[in-house]
Amino acid sequence: MNKDIAEYVGRCLTCAKVKAEHQKPSGLLEHPEIPLWKWEQIAMDFITKLPRTSSGHDTIWVIIDRLTKSAHFLPMRETFTMDKLARLYINEIVVRHGVPLSIISDRDSRFTSRESIGKTKSSNGA
Repeated sequence: MNKDIAEYVGRCLTCAKVKAEHQKPSGLLEHPEIPLWKWEQIAMDFITKLPRTSSGHDTIWVIIDRLTKSAHFLPMRETFTMDKLARLYINEIVVRHGVPLSIISDRDSRFTSRESIGKTKSSNGA
């Protein structure tokens, strides 16, 4: 019977038009403001699933200054922990450019996990 119902609903034009959405509607897109200073606002993303290098790296962490479009390409392993990413970020970006006012990234699980949110709050003194 389930098969018959699924087949009927699959061919029903009315059913297709009134189908309930199961996903949360996405928010409105916002244009981020133009930064006033270099490295004040950055964007970052990961390039993954690359062939492994002789040193074991298989991912590139791309960190871009939104004003000048200059970028750092940091080799890493996809399995790096949040602690290792934080050390790499501090040693390669913060030491050279300071702490940015804002960071734009996709919602990569490395940044949205409970562990990383907790580390971000504790490093900001919250």
